[in-house]
Order: sequence, then structure tokens, then C-alpha cells
Amino acid sequence: MKAFIKIFVLIIGSVVSLPAVAQQLPQFTQYMYNTISVNPAYAGSRETISVVGLHRSQWLGFEGGPTTQTISVHAPLRNEKIGLGFSFINDELGFENFTYLYADFSYTIKLNEISKLAFGLKAGFTSFSVDSELYTSNPTDNLIGGIEDRWIPNIGAGVMWLWEKGYLGLSAPRLFTNDYSQNPEYKALERVSYYLTGGYVFDIGFMTKFKPAFMLKATNGATLSTDISANFLFFERLWLGAAYRFNNTAGALGFMADFQVLRDWRIGYTFELPTAEIRPYTDGTHEIILMYEVFNPRRRVTSPRYY
Repeated sequence: MKAFIKIFVLIIGSVVSLPAVAQQLPQFTQYMYNTISVNPAYAGSRETISVVGLHRSQWLGFEGGPTTQTISVHAPLRNEKIGLGFSFINDELGFENFTYLYADFSYTIKLNEISKLAFGLKAGFTSFSVDSELYTSNPTDNLIGGIEDRWIPNIGAGVMWLWEKGYLGLSAPRLFTNDYSQNPEYKALERVSYYLTGGYVFDIGFMTKFKPAFMLKATNGATLSTDISANFLFFERLWLGAAYRFNNTAGALGFMADFQVLRDWRIGYTFELPTAEIRPYTDGTHEIILMYEVFNPRRRVTSPRYY
């Protein structure tokens, strides 16, 4: 533990010579089932009350590897034009802790009989803190002392084009650049990230469907991240697929399985192996997702949701 503290302090200390350090939002392999975390226009799009919980343990075997927990709830109002949602994210990396509490609002316009356009707004607070163990281990380090534990407001926006078997979305879940440091020698910034997401479901027969999806993430001050995935749906109950992330620092290959356990409940699991330089030091990443949706027979029979 002491060795890790020294390494972590060294990493923090090394950023003094840099003009800024960018903090990105947590990443998920099963992003296609947790879209509301990055795009508020998704709120209410599943046409019923939808609850999603997710736990991600990244880079097992690497001390201080990221762990993330999320929970989101969203639903449409009676007129179905307005959707409301709420999302919570807890993200830990070493001694750094980020907590996100955000509410979502969407307004949907029907374009024709098969498609609609949704606009969304997101507003809430981000909290950043550093574990007390790091302070007590380095009481004279002014760099660490310049990091504050506080809640800072932010807003986001997004738009989505939706139709029965596909979607395309563009969003920026955090529009303000916030600085968590009071040290004039460097800046610890929460920078703006832009997301382009999309997916489509193909009916290939034999009670089987094929769903490719993608997510592009561009963050000011960071490299472009590209996620692509391909899933097969068998008998409307079992999803099996794979995903790949192109990123110079955190590329990965993942394998996914989701199962409709009961009418209202669905559970999913992903195992992921990094392709970047950290590969020899970790046993991989595990991600578990649990979804609950209030069954609406009129909606689910006439217009099933695959995204």
C-alpha cells in the first residue's frame, strides 16, 4: 500500500509541469444500455419506467484500478413527449473519487409514423475528493493540499434521432470546464466531452436479430476514444456479443452476455481485456448490469425496445 501511495503521489506531482490535467467521464463497455449517463435526450425513450444499475471493476490485479457504480431511472410522462430521469455515478481511481448526481429532461417531437427527434437537458453536481490516507501519508505536500473536496454544478445537452430499430445521438453531458485545484502551478480540470452514439437492429431470421452499435468520445485535451460492439439476440431473450475500444491509453476487447431473466428483469455481464501497455499487469475487467422495466404489454408488443 505504501508503495502505491508513493507511485500515486509521483503521478500527481508529475503534472505540475503540465498546463492542465483533463478528467474524463467513466467509460462502460455496455454503454448501449446506459445511454442516459451521456445523453439526456434518452430520458423516457423506452416508453416505460426503466431502472439500470451497473458495477464495473476495471484492471483487476492492478492496485488502485478504477471501480465504478451507476444507477439511473427514467420514464416518460403521460403525454409521452416529456421524459424525466435521474442518474448517479460513483467513480474511484486510486485515491481519487468522483461522484455525479444529475437530473435529465427530454422533449420529443414525432417526425413521422416511424421516427422521432428528442432534445435533452442535464443538470446537477459533480463532487471530487481525495482519500484521507493520501493526505496523512504526505502532510507536507502542497500539491495534494491544493485539491479541494467540494460539489460543483454543471449542465449538459443532447439530441437523439430515434426510430423503431435504430438511433443516432449527439451530446455533451458536461458543458462547463471546472477546476478542482486552487494551486496556481497546475489545473485539475473537468473538461468538456462530446459523444456521438448510434445503433441499429437487423432481423436476420431464425428468431435471431443482429445489433451493431458505436460510441465516439472526444474530450478536450485527451485522445479520441472509439467503442464499437456487435450483439446477436436469440429468441428475444439472450444477447451475445463482443466489443472493441480504440484508445491509445485504454484500448480493450470485451465479450458480453445479457439474459432476460423474467418479464421485467434483465441481467448482463461483460469480461474485458485491455490491449494497451497495462495488459501484462491486470487480469481483466468485469462489468455487471441489472435492468428493471415496468412491463407495458401495449408498448412492448407493438414497438419492442432493442436499444
